Amino acid sequence: MSFKRMIHSVDTHSGEPMRVITGGVPNIPGKTVYEQMRWLENNDDQLRKLMLREPRGYPPLCCNLIVPPKHPNADAGYIIMEQVEYPVMSGGNTISVVTVLLETGMLPMHEPVTELTLEAPAGLIEVKAECSNGKVTNVTFQNVPAFAPYIDAEIDVPHLGKVKVDVGWGGMFYVIADVRQFKGLELIPEHGREIARISAMIRKAAQEQLPVEHPDYPGVGITISQLSGPPTNSEADWKNVVNVASGDLDWDDPSTWTGALDRCPCGTGTCAKMATLYEKGELKINQDFRHEGILGTVYNGRLVDEVKIGVYKAVVPTVKGQAWITGYNTYVLDPMDPFPNGFSIGDIWA
Repeated sequence: MSFKRMIHSVDTHSGEPMRVITGGVPNIPGKTVYEQMRWLENNDDQLRKLMLREPRGYPPLCCNLIVPPKHPNADAGYIIMEQVEYPVMSGGNTISVVTVLLETGMLPMHEPVTELTLEAPAGLIEVKAECSNGKVTNVTFQNVPAFAPYIDAEIDVPHLGKVKVDVGWGGMFYVIADVRQFKGLELIPEHGREIARISAMIRKAAQEQLPVEHPDYPGVGITISQLSGPPTNSEADWKNVVNVASGDLDWDDPSTWTGALDRCPCGTGTCAKMATLYEKGELKINQDFRHEGILGTVYNGRLVDEVKIGVYKAVVPTVKGQAWITGYNTYVLDPMDPFPNGFSIGDIWA
């Protein structure tokens, strides 16, 4: 039997489920991985929908496509796909991509440390992977510069009232709110539904009231939200839960006030949080920062340099974390399948 599409992937998780496509996608035009990402978005967005929506996907799932690097100094390239956007950078996905590249033998593993350079849409990402007995035990990557365009900004959130937030760039623009502003709410799995509701509403209000644009990526504004608070893991400094949109929020439709919670401590969210703490004078260069996710796992961050991005004072962050392979899969699209772009249903989707 012939199929319209046959996609090979390695599924992983770092708490957050992250799929890595290793084969089945034709050559994508573009002189850089960023240009390839934009071509994919404009010409073959079916791939993202096919892999992330039902029946092959579900709201929290992220996806990555490994591509040949365009930069002469890079070992591999990758394009990141999420439920409503193509981020130029993602930390957890970077950790998963490195794990797949090395543990499957797509790139050679050198123990105890493998050094490599990846080309993300955001640019070159330097990586050090700790390896032992054929396994990747930790991945440390140096991210693109992070900065904080808003600190202690007050926004008016319908149905919630006044909320104080920060906005930080760590590869995506995050609106970050201290969870202690919401009585009785804790960053624990049992409160997941309410975390999703409140953080989705904060994201929408921030998009409407806090205009921001990255100097290098015109039109890219706030797309993601983070609730932050005291850690429960004694090894952590802060705890966070990031909410990834799974559809459009409509103020007149409460069923859309939701999203998918990031199950890992979030790499770009950790960078954005470090940038806001640095701006407040609460985190110094070369100071360790341990960031806990909703499952109690921890990413280790550090700011290693100060730079400028346009008019913004920025910092160069590193993040360290681990991912695990969960399966090897071949996904197909039957030519008679009536849902070639997948589907979503309102019981679990926004």
